[in-house]
Amino acid sequence: MNVLDTLFATIEDRRQADPDSSWTAKLLSKGPEKCAEKFGEEAVEAIIEAVKGDRERLTSEAADVLYHLLVMLAARDVALSDVMDELARRQGLSGIAEKASR
Repeated sequence: MNVLDTLFATIEDRRQADPDSSWTAKLLSKGPEKCAEKFGEEAVEAIIEAVKGDRERLTSEAADVLYHLLVMLAARDVALSDVMDELARRQGLSGIAEKASR
């Protein structure tokens, strides 16, 4: 099991936790829309750090983006394994060809 799989499993487990004791449970209790909003906020913060060129802050914000992406997926009952399968399906395809096939 890799770090993302472990994190996703933890997020799923926290779904049952008390929102007063778990940030993940609190976020999930607010619904998928709030989870998506938080993901968007974190993505913007990562973009800002990328533009600034601050590698350390970008690394930190990228970790936040990945965490909030996984929370958003969990909120909509999308398994990380489904996303990984989709990435595997696209492997070896040119981005241009993949986009044209949609």
